[in-house]
Amino acid sequence: MSDSVTSEPVLETHDVEAVNRKGDRQPMYAKRIKIYPKRIKGLFRSLKWWIMGITLAVYYITPWLRWDRGSGAPDQAVLIDIPGRRFYFFFIEIWPQEIYYLTGLLIMAALGLFLVTAAVGRAWCGYACPQTVWVDLFIWVERFVEGDRAARIRLDKSKFSISKLLKRTAKYVIWMIIAMATGGAWIFYFADAPTLMVDLFTLNAPMIAYSTVAVLAFTTFTLGGFMREQVCTYMCPWPRIQAAMMDEESLTVTYRENRGEPRMPFKRGDDWSGRGDCIDCNACVVVCPQGIDIRDGQQLECITCALCIDACNDVMDKIGRPRDLISYANLANDARVARGEPKRLRLVRTRTVLYFLLWSAIGLFMVYNLITRADLDLSVLRDRNPLFVQTEDGIRNGYELKIINKSHDARTFVLSLDGIDGARMKVIGQSESDALVQAAAFSVPPDQLRSYRVLVFAPNESLDSDSERIDFVLAPIDYGIKPVRYTSVFRGPDQ
Repeated sequence: MSDSVTSEPVLETHDVEAVNRKGDRQPMYAKRIKIYPKRIKGLFRSLKWWIMGITLAVYYITPWLRWDRGSGAPDQAVLIDIPGRRFYFFFIEIWPQEIYYLTGLLIMAALGLFLVTAAVGRAWCGYACPQTVWVDLFIWVERFVEGDRAARIRLDKSKFSISKLLKRTAKYVIWMIIAMATGGAWIFYFADAPTLMVDLFTLNAPMIAYSTVAVLAFTTFTLGGFMREQVCTYMCPWPRIQAAMMDEESLTVTYRENRGEPRMPFKRGDDWSGRGDCIDCNACVVVCPQGIDIRDGQQLECITCALCIDACNDVMDKIGRPRDLISYANLANDARVARGEPKRLRLVRTRTVLYFLLWSAIGLFMVYNLITRADLDLSVLRDRNPLFVQTEDGIRNGYELKIINKSHDARTFVLSLDGIDGARMKVIGQSESDALVQAAAFSVPPDQLRSYRVLVFAPNESLDSDSERIDFVLAPIDYGIKPVRYTSVFRGPDQ
């Protein structure tokens, strides 16, 4: 180690007053100045590598996983089958009328985000957000092709040359391959992946597939390669919402000003009295993918990726000072230290408990419904015009029945009526005769919905009011499958 730790030049990216200032009003948008994040090693950088690898593997590999659902059903583990109006997730099969499961998942995702933010700040933004993951990947490619921070700065400032052209071309080609793979992986969730892959390369895929890949490739290439931190600052609403999710106990990446100030350069052998531990080396700034200085306090642009912690700890190790000059901390502990009280970590508090209980309740409710739901569904829609028809033998109502067989086998069902004595029915198109029956049989193919027109007749003496309850009971012939019941009303004249 040399006798001194020198500061690296830093490109100022948020000197708002110097960029497009008009009068005393600061602009809503500052022109982007390119950021050159420096490579760093450490705990949080390793954590980001692991999360990036896992999330990308899940995204790219999942459409290729297989799951045997029996004959007549797709064997892709995760599939959004729009033509067949199904969503398959391993052993779970969701129908269009079960969209409430998607609603539940979205609510759980929001509550989970609230919980994480209340506990550890913008950890989602720093580690698992798709923008963060793909930007990390693009920066890795950029560093691999063009070199680390200093080499990239020199390359940008250098004049045109064959070497510069080759490096830029190689970088953009790799970026485009990643971008196209991103769009390609997305469309594989909507069709059989192996079949669609062949169709794409043989030019037999539908135009919607090519256009979707093109749009997603363009957005990935642009957002991950050229807009980067501006997406987080100007396009994403979460930085502006997160403050409502956090309180004084929430952990976030913090510069310990009481320990670091006053900051000044350091040379080996210097006396530490009368100065802080910060040696103003700018290591925390040059590793930041957002280009901010964490020493300026909490900022909208900070995604709490904690790379500045790794950079600062590395410097502290070199100069022999305690680690965690920059660390995860909260405002409450700063207040406790000022009062002479010990620090405390309070992840369990009213806010986090409430988020967790709501998240768990919705999750358990959805799991219970998935476990107990039947693979048979019946819905009944009563005619509104006319409300009823007077016949010689009594009153007639019309109904539209929809039977959904969610199993992968053809089934036969028996429909009966309950609730009105003497009620009989006739299924339009089921029989040529006009005979009224107490029960009717239906055959429904696997994974299909069938609609039937049913006329229900009731004798006058069985009606005590102008609106009577009537139950349609659909009983599968299969042993062990419970019948389903749908309650409707039977209308008649005023009594």
